[in-house]
This record gives sequence, structure tokens and C-alpha cells, in this order.
Amino acid sequence: MKVIKRILLIFSAIIILSLAGGYFYFDKKFSPPENYLKVSGNAVNLPIKWISDGDNPCTALLLPVQIKGIEKTFYMQLDFGSPVTIFYKKSIQSVQEKFPKQIQFHHNQKEIPLSFSMKNLNVTSEIFQVLDYGKKVDFDNQETLNIIGTIGTDLLEKKTVILDFTKNLCSFQDYNIRKNFTLFEFKKRKLLLPAKIENRSLKLLYDSGTSGYELIVNKEEWQKYRTKNSKLKIEKGNSWGNALTVISSPANKEMEFGSVKLKISEVTYIEGVSKIQTFLMKRSGMQGMIGNKLFLNHKLIIDCKNERFKIE
Repeated sequence: MKVIKRILLIFSAIIILSLAGGYFYFDKKFSPPENYLKVSGNAVNLPIKWISDGDNPCTALLLPVQIKGIEKTFYMQLDFGSPVTIFYKKSIQSVQEKFPKQIQFHHNQKEIPLSFSMKNLNVTSEIFQVLDYGKKVDFDNQETLNIIGTIGTDLLEKKTVILDFTKNLCSFQDYNIRKNFTLFEFKKRKLLLPAKIENRSLKLLYDSGTSGYELIVNKEEWQKYRTKNSKLKIEKGNSWGNALTVISSPANKEMEFGSVKLKISEVTYIEGVSKIQTFLMKRSGMQGMIGNKLFLNHKLIIDCKNERFKIE
């Protein structure tokens, strides 16, 4: 019996260690790399450009940027779902073809040294990541919004972001919220905001990349919050090339952030999310996601250094 018990104990220990090892493997795998951004100056009142898609006027939030040495305005998506600022390979290659002296990049590289600016804010890194994504820049049509990359939350480690959705303006500056703030978690460069719906406390990921959606939850919660027998809106989504099915329904709920109450008029769930993403979401304690649409009539100040935010 002692031998059997010892074997069972060893077997149990192996299972526990394997599960723990698997968690720490994925935890490390999805942990953000070191923040290599060198940031100076401030950007005050940058004009926000919205990309629309069908009935959704706020599919993505774009900000104007300039690359050092090139007198042309490009755009980058502000995406709080990305822990790093990245550039799109196809877009950057087309810029390099026209400005070979300003862009040092070989098609086999996965990183690029670059400097870009937003008004008086200068951002530099020797190792910006490059994603095999994007489109060639249209230099002939001045009306084209040429998107060359994504601004991630590594910039939020350096500056407070102020999103004034009432005026469609965005600022990155040195700003310390001192009054009427709410604490939040800035974990692995993810913004986890505390909220309440029907007196139930939730931890919600603020992902500005899911810009045109108010509240995204799993299917079970979606059934609870949606207006029963209401018409569904089904869309095809895209997460950096991965196909998703996005299903939305009207809702009539209130979400509380501290003393501020915001109306939820629509609730969404997504099919096609990977099992690894679902696993990591559950491990983080996250119970849903919110996008920019929830804050469109408000001003949002986020101070990631001190893990506090404010809604006006």
C-alpha cells in the first residue's frame, strides 16, 4: 500500500507541476517584452480619425503621425489591446521604396529602427516589431488614410493618455490625476477597469482596438444582458488576419465606474477566439471587454503609471 500511495503522490505531483508549468509557459509567452521606447515631449489635442465599416462609424481610432525625415502624414491605430507599438511590413516597405535613406529595413527583418512623432511628442526605438500586415501607402491620393502601424500600451507606460471623445481629440502628456479618480489594474500592459452591472462587480479589459463595441462578454453573459427577442447584428471581424464572427444585440443596462454611470445600448459576443486566449482571459480574472463606443460622449483620462483613471 505504501508503494501504491507513493506512486499516486508522485503521479499527482507530476500533474500539478505540468499544469503549473503550462500556465507559466503561456504566462511568459504572452507577457510583453521590455519597453524600449524613448519618448520626449507631449502631444496635445491630436485630431482623432475614425474608420467606419457599414453601420459602425467607429470601427478603429486613428492618430496622425510623421516619420522622421519624411514630410507626409501617416496614420497609426491606437490599440490598447496591443502591449507594443508595431509597424506593418507592407506599408513600411512601400515607404522605404520612396524614401530609402529614411527607412532602414530589409524584407526579412522582424524589427526596425525608427523615429516618429505626433505634434511635439517624439517616439524612438531601435527595435520596433514589424508585423506581416498592412497595405502599400498611396502617395498619389492625399485623401487616403495610410495606416502604417499600431500604437500600443507601451506608450501609456511613458505618458498619460487623454481621450476627449466629445471633441474627437487625443493627448499624450505628463499628467497626474489627483481628484475623483478610480483605481485600475495595469497588468502585462493590459488595462483592466473595475465596473458594476446590476450590482455585480466586474473586471473589464479596455481594448480600444475593439473600438466600435460597447461591451463584449461570453455567450452566457450576453444572453443575460441583451434585450430578449431583439434583432441580432452579425458581422465578420478581423484580429490581425484571424477571422472572427461578431454577434451584437440591443441592451438596456447601466455600467458603473465609481460614481459615473454609463448606458449600455448594445452587448456583443465573439466566436472564433482561440482556446489559449480564453484560458488566459479566465486566469487574469477578466470578465469582458469594453471598447471606445462606451465612452463616446465623455472624456477619459488614463494614468497607467499610477494605475488610476477618470471619466468626465
